[in-house]
Amino acid sequence: MLLRSQTQDFDHNRWLFETKGTYGIGNACWQEDHNSVADDQNSIGMSDFLDKPWKPLTRKVNISGGIISPYRLLVIFRIVILAFFLSWRIRNPNYDAMWLWGMSIVCEIWFAISWLLDVLPKMNPINRAADLAALHDKFEQPSPSNPTGRSDLPGIDVFVSTADPEKEPPLVTANTILSILGVEYPIEKVSCYISDDGGAILTFEAMAEAVKFAELWVPFCRKHNIEPRNPDAYFSIKKDPTKNKKRPDFVKDRRWMKREYDEFKVRINGLPEAIKKRSEMYNAREEKKEREEMKAKNGGVAGTEDQPLNVPKATWMADGTHWPGTWYTPCADHSKGDHAGILQVMSKVPEHDPVMGYDDEKTLDFTGVDIRIPMFAYVSREKRPGFDHNKKAGAMNAMVRASAVLSNGPFILNLDCDHYVYNSIVLREGMCYMMDRGGDRVCYIQFPQRFEGIDPSDRYANHNTVFFDGNMRALDGLQGPMYVGTGCMFRRYALYGFEPPRFMENNSESSGVPQKFGNSSIFTDTIPIAEFQARPLADHKSVKNGRPPGELLKPRPPMDAPTVAEAIAVISCWYEDKTEWGDRVGWIYGSVTEDVVTGYRMHNRGWRSIYLSLFSGQFIVQGLDVTFLFYLLSITVCLILISLLEVKWSGIALEEWWRNEQFWVIGGTSSHLVAVLQGLLKVIAGVEIHFTLTSKSAGEDEEDVYADLYLVKWTSLFIMPLTIIIINLIAVIMGILRTVYSVIPQWNKLFGGLFFSFWVLSHMYPFAKGLMGRKGKVPTIVYVWSGLLSITIALLWISLDPPGGTKQEG
Repeated sequence: MLLRSQTQDFDHNRWLFETKGTYGIGNACWQEDHNSVADDQNSIGMSDFLDKPWKPLTRKVNISGGIISPYRLLVIFRIVILAFFLSWRIRNPNYDAMWLWGMSIVCEIWFAISWLLDVLPKMNPINRAADLAALHDKFEQPSPSNPTGRSDLPGIDVFVSTADPEKEPPLVTANTILSILGVEYPIEKVSCYISDDGGAILTFEAMAEAVKFAELWVPFCRKHNIEPRNPDAYFSIKKDPTKNKKRPDFVKDRRWMKREYDEFKVRINGLPEAIKKRSEMYNAREEKKEREEMKAKNGGVAGTEDQPLNVPKATWMADGTHWPGTWYTPCADHSKGDHAGILQVMSKVPEHDPVMGYDDEKTLDFTGVDIRIPMFAYVSREKRPGFDHNKKAGAMNAMVRASAVLSNGPFILNLDCDHYVYNSIVLREGMCYMMDRGGDRVCYIQFPQRFEGIDPSDRYANHNTVFFDGNMRALDGLQGPMYVGTGCMFRRYALYGFEPPRFMENNSESSGVPQKFGNSSIFTDTIPIAEFQARPLADHKSVKNGRPPGELLKPRPPMDAPTVAEAIAVISCWYEDKTEWGDRVGWIYGSVTEDVVTGYRMHNRGWRSIYLSLFSGQFIVQGLDVTFLFYLLSITVCLILISLLEVKWSGIALEEWWRNEQFWVIGGTSSHLVAVLQGLLKVIAGVEIHFTLTSKSAGEDEEDVYADLYLVKWTSLFIMPLTIIIINLIAVIMGILRTVYSVIPQWNKLFGGLFFSFWVLSHMYPFAKGLMGRKGKVPTIVYVWSGLLSITIALLWISLDPPGGTKQEG
């Protein structure tokens, strides 16, 4: 397991990333003449080295069972049967209930298309595995070009995005940062950035506290090989913490560190009140100063208490200066959509050589432990009225530019603020794919994700294992999985909009660079450097477009004031004017799902990625004849067999598959359907789609750790599933009453109808459970909608099929 989210709220992305599923890679590179590369290699005496056998860094296994596999045969067979079934259904309408037949046909075609879109990408699933030992041997062992055995791995920039400390608790974000700063990767090659798109002083000061605490936490993790390196997650583990810990001072160190972390939490949680009191004190001082100045101007006569003062209600930093971002009392130049750009390097670029600790009586004994931590920077882009800031995509693009100027890591890992590194070797895992032969054709690695804080039965299918272990793994067998917005390691050069090497052999991309990327020459100068450093090692004649070994052993140049000033300039709100940022370069604008669109754009350029009827007395057909039952049975049996094979090759459990089936139906009748309609409105009519940021829960409800899972936030998406539930419930009641009080009861018709209604209701069970709300309390809005829908359905049915009886004529 590599990365895990730390929130417990049902509505949020709480994901972990597993080693076995590092299947999301992409590629990008400057294409150069292969002969010139070979000449460079020969010039440094590498010809003998190039003739050595190639040792791959990754392994790939096709798990579908060959070209003619049972899984593929079953899928094809079910598609054929489905086609015959739909054809028969269309050619055999139920003339007694045409309206019911028509609705059922539409539903069946919709779900058939949905199933086809879901199953066709699964025809070539593959498994991938990384070889960390081979990575170490290739990049961190003494060689003719690397006599000292210093790491020759490329640099990595890690992005963490946040926007609102009220919805995304700073303590959660701080734990994310701490886990990143403790990764097992060459420290001088890692840089961490947090994008605070709200410009909040609370986030800024919480990050400063996190960096200070990291100076103790990170060496402690290295000394005792702690996993995970998120302190909140680590200290919450129920198992024996001393297991596999060999050092005799571990218990003492852990107890000391736990006390330090508790104090750290107190400081973080006390920041809002501390900032408020500090600001009130400074504002009172400024008001007093203003009144004294007014008194001096009035010849010693003090002004009245109600006389207005020209003193803003500012938010103050600890050094006694105004916070340049958003103030608690918003005003011009200090609100969420109107504030200056902020960039603060909170931990400097680490020394190139290890810095060993020592025995300090006041802290811990870090003798022989590297006490360096990676560079960490706080970034908040400039925002001004009248500019379209393009939400999260705009914030990510600003961070891409700032990081290029400051550190220019050729690879970028982006995480949400409620994620953390669950396994400290995650970056090395990703490098195995990027640095393997052919890795220059990989644009990104999308790690599989898991939700945390789920109730034991996973009632809402929030683990999402079918999607990530099934669908995404299957997409990896094609061009690669989609980008899902977080937990993704990018090749920086691919984000810049360039095509893969094989598309650029006779094409130069150097012309028009200022118009494409903006007017920062310092930024544009970083592009070829990032491309070159991201190449696989040219340590074998089969490696095309590689870099000579030993080229990344030089120390990083020092960071000076002009460099930081340029990084601030490229996050200004006007920088993207008349450029291709958001159109071809970086994260793509114009869509709520900027993550999916960004991944699709890369795939379009040629890159690869890696992982991965009781109600009416009628039925949908006029009679349950043998043909209908045969088609229905064949389709159902095929679906069951296909699902069993998916369970086998993806490693998921039957219960997880069943939860996914339930939410496939729920989603198909709600969000999927609305998404298609909204997409059509966006394309045809240009109607924009809006969204709001959801809160990240800190999971502090001790009485019920799954309490947030049962909170219902009403949305119009609920109308269709709720309608289906109500119709089927009414249908069951009416069907039973009709049969019981009938002169000639048709029990076979009742049981057949009951089967289909209960089949629908069983799929809708998680939705119905969610409507019950926390601790079984149903929100009032549910009663309102249920009543309205029930009355509407009853009146509609009476108008379509009035009750029998004699009419009275006047």
